[in-house]
Amino acid sequence: MVREKTLPMNHLKVVAFDCDGVLFDSEDANTAYYNHFLRRFGLSDMTSEQVVYAHMHTADQVMAHLIPDQDLLSRANAARGEVGYLPFIKHMRIEPYLKTLLKLLRPKFKIAIATNRTDTMPHVLSAHGLEGWFDLVVTARDVRNPKPAPEMLTNILTHFNIRPEEALYIGDSKLDEQAADAAGVPLVAFKNQALSATFHIESFKELETLIFT
Repeated sequence: MVREKTLPMNHLKVVAFDCDGVLFDSEDANTAYYNHFLRRFGLSDMTSEQVVYAHMHTADQVMAHLIPDQDLLSRANAARGEVGYLPFIKHMRIEPYLKTLLKLLRPKFKIAIATNRTDTMPHVLSAHGLEGWFDLVVTARDVRNPKPAPEMLTNILTHFNIRPEEALYIGDSKLDEQAADAAGVPLVAFKNQALSATFHIESFKELETLIFT
């Protein structure tokens, strides 16, 4: 664990998490999901660069990025409505130690999610036994401007009536970095040393140490 700055944890009231790449390793699930539609319409599987893009952005943004042809994009999005994401949730892998950490956080802190996912979050949480563990879930459908805009995080601050320095946001992408910086919320960079952040960690066990010691 690397501390880049000093931050008094006795002021902490809310711990907020990104979803993909933080709560879950969802690269296999997302790759299978988008490749399903690319193959269905005779297109090539995603490149490594497109996989990275898909990891951070909303589903609508990803589809538009993958399929520039507007007629084909419209047909692919219609197919998305028929298939949904549920068949691919099984490929998501919950981060080790997450449930233990949530149990430790629960008595003292409010817990939130800020994610560029849309309508899939209730299914994702239910499938992994995480229903009821989060006090607030903010998705791209709940805001006008998804990450990298700060709106998700400012919504969390407003909901809990707290100052930015009374929250932590655990994220793993450049979009998380930009959103946290714009909202003034300290960022805990998860498994990504390249991000500019208040703290860098490699596991949730390290996050426990950071918060409780």
